[in-house]
Amino acid sequence: MAYYVYILASDVRCTVYIGVTHDIARRAYEHRQSAVKGFTKRYAVKRLVHYELFGTALEAIQREKSLKRRRRDWKVNLIERDNPDWLDLIPGTRPGMTK
Repeated sequence: MAYYVYILASDVRCTVYIGVTHDIARRAYEHRQSAVKGFTKRYAVKRLVHYELFGTALEAIQREKSLKRRRRDWKVNLIERDNPDWLDLIPGTRPGMTK
């Protein structure tokens, strides 16, 4: 089973959220629909701007914790390395955008 570490943003260079999941499409949809109360719903953090794939839950959780310990500017640089325009990477959001 694949596991994902993902970063959501409310807008370009605004509030970010880091999470881990085994079903990126479902989890992105839940964030997009504000289906679960909490941080992402409260701050309208819905744009998938970065994700990484891992083979085990342990690897993904370790990476999530590592990212959360980093400074904000480091996280911004990580996002902008592969997604300089902070485009929404949720499949189906933009034609041809599936990363």
